[in-house]
Amino acid sequence: MKRSIAIGCDPNAMALKDALVRYLESRDYSVDDYGSDDPIYANTALNVSTAIVSGKHSRAILLCGTGLGMCLAANKVPGAYAVTCSDEYSVERSILSNNANILTMGAKVVSIEKAIRLVDIWLNAEYEPGGPSQPKVDMIYEIEKKFTVH
Repeated sequence: MKRSIAIGCDPNAMALKDALVRYLESRDYSVDDYGSDDPIYANTALNVSTAIVSGKHSRAILLCGTGLGMCLAANKVPGAYAVTCSDEYSVERSILSNNANILTMGAKVVSIEKAIRLVDIWLNAEYEPGGPSQPKVDMIYEIEKKFTVH
């Protein structure tokens, strides 16, 4: 059974996105590409975050020049937990300590080879429900509920 992942980028990160799509497909992932043509990265971030929150995907990757804008936009959608990572330790902890569901990276910050290593670590890490990080993750959820307008 193929695992499914969403991916999207802005025009600054098309080459990185294309390389990651090829890599993920070679690792037996079904990749849903949410585009790269829109220079307003918030539109792509919204589409990917909505797919995550709806349950269509359990994880996603968003790419732009730095990863920061995609992260900010994605995190505006309740239930989307995006992190920007450019090192191995942070990317692993984003899952193990924070249960992130969207990884953002910058095409001007990480090379294709480094991005592939980071994606491997991120996809192989599994959050442990009820584990030592649960109180921290629960607090993140509580903050989100407090400030989400219903």
